[in-house]
Amino acid sequence: MSSYPDSEMKICSVCVLPETFPGIRFDAEGVCSHCQGFSGKREAREGEKEEYRKRFHSLLDSLFRDGRIRNGSYDILMAYSGGKDSTYTMALLMKRYGLRVLAVSFDNGFLSGTAVENIRRVTDGLGIDHLSFKPRWELLKTIFRTSAERELYAPKSLERASTICTSCMGLVKSVCMKMAVEMSIPLIGYGWSPGQAPLHSALMRNNPSLVRMAQQAVLTPLRAVAGSEVDAYFLTDRHYALPERFPYNVHPMAWEPYREKSILDGIRELGWTAPRDTDSNSTNCLLNAYANEVHLRRYRFHPYAMEIASMVRAGVMERSEGYRKIYGAQPEGMIREVREKLGVACP
Repeated sequence: MSSYPDSEMKICSVCVLPETFPGIRFDAEGVCSHCQGFSGKREAREGEKEEYRKRFHSLLDSLFRDGRIRNGSYDILMAYSGGKDSTYTMALLMKRYGLRVLAVSFDNGFLSGTAVENIRRVTDGLGIDHLSFKPRWELLKTIFRTSAERELYAPKSLERASTICTSCMGLVKSVCMKMAVEMSIPLIGYGWSPGQAPLHSALMRNNPSLVRMAQQAVLTPLRAVAGSEVDAYFLTDRHYALPERFPYNVHPMAWEPYREKSILDGIRELGWTAPRDTDSNSTNCLLNAYANEVHLRRYRFHPYAMEIASMVRAGVMERSEGYRKIYGAQPEGMIREVREKLGVACP
């Protein structure tokens, strides 16, 4: 694709959001409206993080008193991609919080070979039970190709993820939720970075009515694309009839100190190695670079821009590193290989 960003594109002087990001505004100093709104809130945010840490400890105490954790069964189902953040989070939940983890990996047909080995080494090393789930390839191919060809979801969702990633993560979250309800596992863990999900969602009880609405927002377009076969990956009325089994979502990286170097140093001790066949914003998925390229062509802003800008704004990532992740050269070789596997012509 043509150069991105072009020489005329305005980029926030504090974070890395571009002028093409929906609804953005800049002041005379080139500071974006998101940074202006965040000004002075960093110290208060630290206090909020401590409050969520305390809430999690209180929740674990409550679940223990009710006999729902540390009872010989699984305490938490971990959505485990084999990437750096989910690896660090899983080890944290096991080692610091003493939880018995069931790791569940979703194979979308584009897992890096290194990520597959990381999953095996880390789960074996930690002594964690692991399940891998892979829908049939032709179904995934249809979903990913269509996600690349047209928009499927609400415009607001485009600010945080590409259409391809939204399709994939919709399946991941639904499969994990369905398993947790069926197995009466009271917690689902996610390795989201501080920029991927807001702090207020760091610890959240799943409400069946809200889950149904969220699932329909993904299921309806996927059903239109791939037919009723996708229904098998989503909750049914029998699941919604069991509200007492609906788990809490937890992503502790929202309140834990987040420094990428410290995370990488920690997980290397578990046998984790960095893949060399993924783009700068993924440590597990070969599809990600193509998903980013499609989003850039369609909307003229990077799908990771909001996440990375939030991390720069919060002081957990240097702006230079954030800029590299968003505006660095796209890995054309990886993108070409994905196009060939999906049977998509070059634009």
